[in-house]
Amino acid sequence: MATLKLGSKTDSFQLQGQTWLCMTDLASDVNVKVGEMSFHLHKFPLINRSGTLQEEINKTPDDESGNCVVNLSDIPGGFQTFELVARFFYDIKIELNAHNVVALRCAAEFLKMTDEFGDGNLITQTENFLREVLSNWNDSIRALQTCADDVLEHAEKLHIVSRCIDSIATKACAEPGTFGWPLLHESYSMEESVLWNGIIDTKSSKPLGRDWWYRDVSYLKFQMYKELIKALKSKGMIPREIAGSLKHYSRRYLQGLSRRPSQQDPSASTSSWTISSEKDQRRLLEEIVDLLPTEKGAAPTQFLLSLLRTAVVLNANPACKENLEKRIGTQLDDAQVEDLKIPNVTSSKTLYDVECMQRILDHFIFAYQSNFAASPDIVEEGQTVPAAVEVLTPITMVGRLIDAYLAEVASDENLKCAQFQAIAALVPEYARPLDDGIYRAIDIYLKAHPKMTDSEREQLCRLLNCQKLSLEACTHAAQNERLPLRVIVQVLFFEQLRLRTTIAGWFFVSDNVDQNGSRILPRSSNGDATGEENGGAKLTIDEIRLRVSELEKECNGMKQEIDNIGKSKSGSSGPLGFLCRRLGFGSTRSIQQANQKSADSKC
Repeated sequence: MATLKLGSKTDSFQLQGQTWLCMTDLASDVNVKVGEMSFHLHKFPLINRSGTLQEEINKTPDDESGNCVVNLSDIPGGFQTFELVARFFYDIKIELNAHNVVALRCAAEFLKMTDEFGDGNLITQTENFLREVLSNWNDSIRALQTCADDVLEHAEKLHIVSRCIDSIATKACAEPGTFGWPLLHESYSMEESVLWNGIIDTKSSKPLGRDWWYRDVSYLKFQMYKELIKALKSKGMIPREIAGSLKHYSRRYLQGLSRRPSQQDPSASTSSWTISSEKDQRRLLEEIVDLLPTEKGAAPTQFLLSLLRTAVVLNANPACKENLEKRIGTQLDDAQVEDLKIPNVTSSKTLYDVECMQRILDHFIFAYQSNFAASPDIVEEGQTVPAAVEVLTPITMVGRLIDAYLAEVASDENLKCAQFQAIAALVPEYARPLDDGIYRAIDIYLKAHPKMTDSEREQLCRLLNCQKLSLEACTHAAQNERLPLRVIVQVLFFEQLRLRTTIAGWFFVSDNVDQNGSRILPRSSNGDATGEENGGAKLTIDEIRLRVSELEKECNGMKQEIDNIGKSKSGSSGPLGFLCRRLGFGSTRSIQQANQKSADSKC
């Protein structure tokens, strides 16, 4: 920390109670009152250095004891600062540093201590030293911190606040090497760290990164910090770095912002100022949200969700919450399921605020609606055109995210079916390559709400596309008694069609067996057998027979499931029996005989 020593004489001031006495051979003839403190001084040194004191002493008559009483209760910095000024009057040694230079500069201006009353007066001395202070990162922050309380108004008039902020902003925007800083930066900190051998170290060195200044500026009170952020924006700092600083500042002062203890700033309790009341917390949150860069992706989605969760708890104004919801909506594809669990503080009895989640999803759909409108034209038969991958990736990720979110909230007994459906229906059909996620969420909801009517179950299951279920999901659904019968029939029907198509495909390939060998050569589009040079796969007849046998077993197993369900629910004459007859499964033996005959004829 930079320092400047002024004066040459030894200290002759003594404190007696609430009175400072200058111990000289001459009796004091002026009493300067600053607050509750009195300074018994001499007129001559004061009027030779201060225009203000000269005016006050000249117009104030002496009292009965021959002393002139001057009241300086409005002096910036109070009696602590005037004590240093009084020593300067008597050329007694004092030390200027980043902690007192601002108050002394303001006090010197207040007392009109210009060079007109002597060369090298206090205004000149403090102004020169202030320039030195502002050339140093840590000293600039220390000086800005002292611009508070009764000093602030005077510091603003003298442009000291703006100069400190400009100095800090300039250094934060520039590369550290520009100012000749070392590779290890000594971070300004109000904390003391105890080393292993018991030595107290008040400075901590850390490797420089782009976030090297976050911690240092977080010691500033919010009004100063707010002006600093505005200065950083005007100087063109990257929005992501500004958002990073706001994130660090928020975690330091907003209580409960992070639900993970590891993410809470451990130094928050050692800050120079704290915010305890809910009203102040709410005001701080709203102002931080207003300061966030508007660029998409500048602030991490997890941080925005943390702010929204805190805003809900603190009952922030609707504009603040709407602002956060829109920001989150534009980058919802970067969110995690755990962070979407926003507590519900409304009159609704649900555990989580599903209506808020619906609004966020609405904002996401709106932000990407132009891409969504083009998606059906670039997706055909489940094949994604390469140029459309970038367009479809965010909505596909959001589709999986929403399905996972619904699975998390589905177990809430107070969650209404209409609320569940409203969120699930917002996800476009093409956003779900597989419907396993929404099936899992529906199954959890049905399990948690056993009193649902058949019509409600039917309505809920309309969200499901049975053709887009994986084999594992189909197997589970076929045995799921919570599902409506219609859904089970659809699952089994489409799975049988899938197996029939697969078997037919293998039999078609077997027709392309080379007459002169035991290998299968798949035909090309022009009728020629494709060789290894064309990348064609070669399969033996034994492999084909083994695969066909496996598929027959799967078909028989599915047929048995249909028969069992049909007997237990509607009998062989019901819809399942009709479905079996339409599929051609009269009995297990007929299936085996038909498949064996087909296999023999092909071989």
